[in-house]
Amino acid sequence: MSTPPTLLFQGDSITDAGRFKQDPVHLGSGYAMITGGLLQSAHPERPYQIYNRGISGNRTKDLLGRWGEDCLDLNPSFLSILIGINNTWRRYDKDDPTPVEQFDSELRKLIQRSLLEGGLDPHNVVLLEPFLLDSPSGTKNSWYEDLIPKQQAVRQAADDFKLHFIPLQALFNDAADRAPAEFWLPDGVHPSPAGHALIAKAWVQKMEPLLYA
Repeated sequence: MSTPPTLLFQGDSITDAGRFKQDPVHLGSGYAMITGGLLQSAHPERPYQIYNRGISGNRTKDLLGRWGEDCLDLNPSFLSILIGINNTWRRYDKDDPTPVEQFDSELRKLIQRSLLEGGLDPHNVVLLEPFLLDSPSGTKNSWYEDLIPKQQAVRQAADDFKLHFIPLQALFNDAADRAPAEFWLPDGVHPSPAGHALIAKAWVQKMEPLLYA
């Protein structure tokens, strides 16, 4: 029997979603798990080996530090990256900002390593836009000043490298017209089960035709 192709989810706590790290195939309880379940249930005849290597608190520099072990060594056929909110968050809670130029450079190095060293086809890579909604405390609205340039950097990198891009900020903005922001992102950043489901549905809509072409 041939080895199934590999789908890898990478990122920070939003991707991590409480995964049991001692189990290499545990997907956590967030959008990676929901996405994997939707894909596998719809296509049981064409299984994927699905990995989640999100780690809570990570920034782009952290991904770079572990990209060999946690990405390239897994030889993914498809790669999904959601990173950036901690690059903004640390400016406000630790006085440890990431200039957008640094963020952009680190993100592009991740992409270049994936394409050149990992041999990934650009059409098999998707970048997810980092996002937030103002929290019930009303303290996160000012964060957009820092986050928006990083969102633009992600979109531009996807365009420059001809990768796929999923605009999650607009997704959550629209969702906040249907229910309060805290229904989707209770602390303004981390999704509720409903918020994770929104991401998963957008991911599947964008990428399922490619995975099962």
